[in-house]
Amino acid sequence: EERSSNVHWHQTDLLDPPQVAMLMAGVRPNYLLHLAWYAVPGKYWTSTENLRWVQASLYLLQEFAEHGGKRVVMAGTCAEYDWRYGYCSEAVTPLAPASLYGICKHSLQLVLSAFSEQMRLSAAWGRVFFLFGPHEHPDRLVASVVRSVLRGEPAPCSHGNQIRDFLYVEDVAEAFVALLESNVSGAVNIASGGPITLRDVIYKIAEQLGRKDLIQLGVLPDPANEPYLLIADVERLTNEVGWRPKYNLDSGLERTIAWWKGHLGKKA
Repeated sequence: EERSSNVHWHQTDLLDPPQVAMLMAGVRPNYLLHLAWYAVPGKYWTSTENLRWVQASLYLLQEFAEHGGKRVVMAGTCAEYDWRYGYCSEAVTPLAPASLYGICKHSLQLVLSAFSEQMRLSAAWGRVFFLFGPHEHPDRLVASVVRSVLRGEPAPCSHGNQIRDFLYVEDVAEAFVALLESNVSGAVNIASGGPITLRDVIYKIAEQLGRKDLIQLGVLPDPANEPYLLIADVERLTNEVGWRPKYNLDSGLERTIAWWKGHLGKKA
């Protein structure tokens, strides 16, 4: 991978407090962008690893503040919202996470908010919705459909009528950088603001690869506790942070498919 000469890399186990303390004392950073968490598909919703990451994140935050940190942005999740509402707006939609993952993320956000105010630390919280792109876990929706179709195999899916908000991973990264470089505080949705059905996402992949015949809708059961509608209000991201996506769904899928074409042999 490309490594710029003016970028210094530090490798640290964030779950090991002495390593974190040493890193913060040595680097004394002004900015902290914290994305690390346990995220194995199908397991992270209920895993006790979530508790370890709350602890690790709080320790990281304390060490950052103690060594002169100025601004911190951490990654949250749409799973913090009450999914019965469907349309998620930072200032309006109730927060009622229904999973251990969502509860742990939201608990961290509450502590971050109170701690940063007390310590006069600038802080924001980016709530990620649905992302996709290269290097994605092969069991996630976009990756699994792309892989199946590239192999010429049937792609079994649920009914696909769920409405979601997808954002290409490079845009997600750019949005977090823009949030970090802004002076916006509090929760900000990191999303496209463009609702789309899973069915449409699935068929866009198949159309780009010319194999709509391989899509099998309604074969997999509808996942339990999944809302019909889960989309983001991106007014804060657009108007306050001043950020807009570079990629639409089609161009993001095109880049994702190209990456899998080059990596499927190695990753299969």
